[in-house]
Amino acid sequence: MTCEHRIGIVGAGVAGLACAKVLKQEGFSVEVFDRAPDVGGVWSATRRYPGLRAQNSKATFHFSDFPMPATYPHVVDGHHMQAYLAAYAEHFGLAEHLRLRTDVLAADPVDTGWLLQLRDAEGIHRRSCDHLVVANGAYGEPLMPEYRGAEWFRQAGGQLWHSSEFLNVESVRGKSVVVVGYGTSACEIATAVSDVAASTDVVARRLVWKVPRTPSRMLDYERLMLTRFGEAHFDSVRPGWVARFLAGPGESVRISNFDLIQELVTKRLGLRELGLVPDGRFEEIADSGVGIATNGFFDRVAAGRIVVHRDATITEMIGGPGPAPAVGLSTGQVLQADVVVCATGFQQHVPFLAPYIQRKLTDERGNFRLYRQILPLDVPKLTFVGYNPSLISTLSAEVAAHWTAALLAGRLHLPPATTLGEQVDDRLRWMAQHTHGRRARGAVNTPASIQTVDEMLADLKFRLPLATRAAQWLRPIRPESYRRLAGHRHSAAGPRPTTVEAQSLAYDEDRGPVSR
Repeated sequence: MTCEHRIGIVGAGVAGLACAKVLKQEGFSVEVFDRAPDVGGVWSATRRYPGLRAQNSKATFHFSDFPMPATYPHVVDGHHMQAYLAAYAEHFGLAEHLRLRTDVLAADPVDTGWLLQLRDAEGIHRRSCDHLVVANGAYGEPLMPEYRGAEWFRQAGGQLWHSSEFLNVESVRGKSVVVVGYGTSACEIATAVSDVAASTDVVARRLVWKVPRTPSRMLDYERLMLTRFGEAHFDSVRPGWVARFLAGPGESVRISNFDLIQELVTKRLGLRELGLVPDGRFEEIADSGVGIATNGFFDRVAAGRIVVHRDATITEMIGGPGPAPAVGLSTGQVLQADVVVCATGFQQHVPFLAPYIQRKLTDERGNFRLYRQILPLDVPKLTFVGYNPSLISTLSAEVAAHWTAALLAGRLHLPPATTLGEQVDDRLRWMAQHTHGRRARGAVNTPASIQTVDEMLADLKFRLPLATRAAQWLRPIRPESYRRLAGHRHSAAGPRPTTVEAQSLAYDEDRGPVSR
């Protein structure tokens, strides 16, 4: 199949590469733009902090048709993951479609699609495309706190970095390091730093529950979080019958299971002895994403090599001509700090789109209004991939890429525009009520990872074999089970349209997208 329709993809991470591969196989002409010199997104060498590792094992964290090499460790680090993504791009012939070291400065809608303003080594120039795919990631733009006294701190020789800027652990050898945050990246950085730093302090505004990879001999993290039965224990927007049972008549079973897991986690990590038992119950892990307990972190806390300051924030940075660089905490403590690393996360942001386009994409709270977290309701010829990060992000991105391809090829039967809007708003209301606003502008699906994939597959009219689906209730999901999706084409929508404008939903100025 050949197709002259040009698809521009912004971002060469997991989602961007998956989308480029699927659309290329569908016959579309694709170009992938990324400011980094290598593929990988968050795994790029340009933003890969020391200690970065995948949360999942390689058995669940790969693309359906491209397994990880047998020589890779059970849980891959950042170097292996970037190499895997580079090999994926090479294997599927994406290298010639990559425009690395190319920053997308602006994307403006025009009658024929989009006009892109690009900056690369040769300067600033323009490129057009018929359809634009935003794959810059839900965690593309670093979120950096503004601290009082930061300039004085720097003048005294202190260094202040975001985690994505902290690339070399040797740069802090023999120094006093303060890590801000208690998420996965904060704990991974603190663990790596504690091997070389003079002191390592972690300032945690809020403790969250973390799951060891093996809470007990009979239970591991993936069996808890990546099976249908485990996922059914958590609230979701549209719970299935098992989830409804566990929230209703079987609530005592769900509560007992969570109590058992909470006790196993507490004992396994020694949280009581360390004074690091989070406030709230274990099931609230879903409020802010699911974190894996970093290997060695709590051992180093027990040994005094890492000091965790819980329920604390930095209120000021200290420095200047006289004092040595330090930070003041909300608890009244003052910590010496040659280096402060802010593992404070990222913001979901599309800086290259004009403000009036961004306003069309979001609600009054700034949450992205995307159907299936892919399709904007009021902006034509635009889709998003990778804005539904989950515990199975490679598979989720791959399925989203097939969803996008089916949309552009005219194979999707979507509900009326009003129904799309109602479903999007229902989901955002649910998230506001159940997650206390701790989601990336309405983007994160944890822990409803499998359910999210199921919804996209239902749109595609793709069904897993009954035996495979049954096995997933107790066995962790495996991406290779979805390999047949690459050859799946449901034909209910009729023949393929001849233009990208026809392949997209029709847009009515008053009603938004209209299903054809």
